[in-house]
Amino acid sequence: MSIKTGILRSVALATMLSVPAVGCAGSPDTNGEPGGAEGSAMKQPEVKGPRVLLETSMGNILIGFYPDQAPITVENFLAYVESGHYDGLVFHRVIPDFMIQVGGFEADLTMREGSREPIRNESDNGLHNVRGTIVMARTNAPHSASAQFFINHTDNPFLDYGAQGPNQWGYAVFGTVLEGMDVVDAIAAVETGTAAGMQDVPVETVTVVSAKVVQP
Repeated sequence: MSIKTGILRSVALATMLSVPAVGCAGSPDTNGEPGGAEGSAMKQPEVKGPRVLLETSMGNILIGFYPDQAPITVENFLAYVESGHYDGLVFHRVIPDFMIQVGGFEADLTMREGSREPIRNESDNGLHNVRGTIVMARTNAPHSASAQFFINHTDNPFLDYGAQGPNQWGYAVFGTVLEGMDVVDAIAAVETGTAAGMQDVPVETVTVVSAKVVQP
C-alpha cells in the first residue's frame, strides 16, 4: 500500500466514524461463488440462499449472502429489499480504491430513514472486508447499522473486527458481489464532489433503480 493510499483510507475511516452511520456518510452514516473478491488472499465461505439483483443506472450487480456467519444482518437486509426501501436511492458516497455506499439518500440528498431498529454488529463472524464484499454501514456506535451498506472496492482489512485493537468492533461483512464487479468499478470511477454537507458525492447521480430478491 502506498503512503498516499494509506493516508486516504485513514482519513476515510475517520470520516466514516464521524457521521451518522457507515461507515458511512451523512447518515449511517464495505469463495463461494466470488464475483468481486478475485485476487484476495483471504478466502470467504460459500454463499447460500437467495440472491439480490441490484439494478442500478450504470448496470446490474448480483449479490450473494453468508447467512451462516451473519444471520441477523442478512435477514435485516433482505427485509429492507422486500419492503422496497432501496428503490430510487442513490450512491451518496463513492471513494475509488476504498468503497461505494448506498442505502439512505434520495436523489436530492434528503435522507430516507430505515424503518427497522438498528441491528447487532456481526463483524466478529470471521469474514473479511475484501474486494467485492457487501458490508453494513454504521456510526461510531458499534451496534448502529440499519439500512445503509457499502461494497468494498478493494481489500480493506482495517475494517475487520479486531483490526483497530483487541476485540474492537469492525464493519460487518454479510455478502459478496457474484456478478457485476465491472459495474462497481464503473461507479467507483465517477466524478465526485461536495453536496449537502457531504464529501465524495457523485456529481451525476448513480441510482438504484430496484433491488429484488431472486433465487439462485
